[in-house]
Amino acid sequence: MEHIGAIIGFGGMAMHHFKQLENYGRCRFKGVYDIDPKRGAAAEREGLKAYGSKEALLSDGDVEFVLIAATNEVHKELSVEALRACKHVICEKPATISSAELEEITEVSKKCGRLFTIDQNRRTNPDFLMMKRHVENGDIGGVYVIESRVEGSRGMPAGWRTIKALGGGMMLDWGVHLIDQLLYMVNGSVTSVYCRMFNIQYPEVDDNFRLTMLFDTGLTAHIEVSTNNYITHPRWYVLGSRGTMQIDDWDCNGKIVRSTEKEDVWEEEIVYTKAGPTKTMAPRSKNSTETIILSDESKEPYSDMVPVYDQFADAIEGIAPLKITAEQAMRVMKVMEAAFKSHETQTAVLCNI
Repeated sequence: MEHIGAIIGFGGMAMHHFKQLENYGRCRFKGVYDIDPKRGAAAEREGLKAYGSKEALLSDGDVEFVLIAATNEVHKELSVEALRACKHVICEKPATISSAELEEITEVSKKCGRLFTIDQNRRTNPDFLMMKRHVENGDIGGVYVIESRVEGSRGMPAGWRTIKALGGGMMLDWGVHLIDQLLYMVNGSVTSVYCRMFNIQYPEVDDNFRLTMLFDTGLTAHIEVSTNNYITHPRWYVLGSRGTMQIDDWDCNGKIVRSTEKEDVWEEEIVYTKAGPTKTMAPRSKNSTETIILSDESKEPYSDMVPVYDQFADAIEGIAPLKITAEQAMRVMKVMEAAFKSHETQTAVLCNI
């Protein structure tokens, strides 16, 4: 069964959706509406219809669903309008810029009997799935710290991302993805949020942040997003009771180093290092650990959008409920709100999210 959609806001991410679905089969786009005529012309060059108005798009009886890909501050308004026009909605992340706005969308979705989902497409990133699989398999023992980082050195792109009123900043851009990954993975509640944000390039919005979340499971998760790191950290760094996992990059290069022997018998002699005499930080014997080299073994082309649209089409057809829900997005939104509050008050925010 093929589902026909239309797009409001035909920028870079909307183009990504369109290109990923060109040979998909279950969902396709008929046309777009964008307030910029140049974007409408760009859509026509791709073989799409350029609607003359938002109203024309929403009144098209062929259109079953709408992708909201405009700037963040209008996600709520456009989602509500589309739902009230009896269209299912898939919204670019973040779903909204406040939990109150997301709650309004959820209520309208229920009243109108239409689906609302969010493009949390990074739940199927190979690097994340590799980390998640090794953690869940117990390959480094009980995990107590997960560090997740996305870093660049070119600063933040000029445009709407630099404007607070438009929902700019790295927390709402990348933070929403990295928080969602951890909340999707961890079977537990967030009990504390501490965040420090930085304005290195633009005064209005965060272009760097450091976020620490504590879970009721005992896990500590640390997320960093930076736009001016000239020496990058690993994409993932995970500490377990039996070993350590490091995934260096998006290509899944990395390693696991784990103990094969407990090595908890201490020699009487002090070990001398360049840092001075020590027992605690003395190097392990060579035969007490093993190293497992990690790499991406997938041979299939990877699409980040197809899983998002698969779960959407399944829900439209009644095959299965949505896997990316407004309730999940609400948890992410509340963590981000706690992060902003933590930065403003310079304190940890206690919560139950």
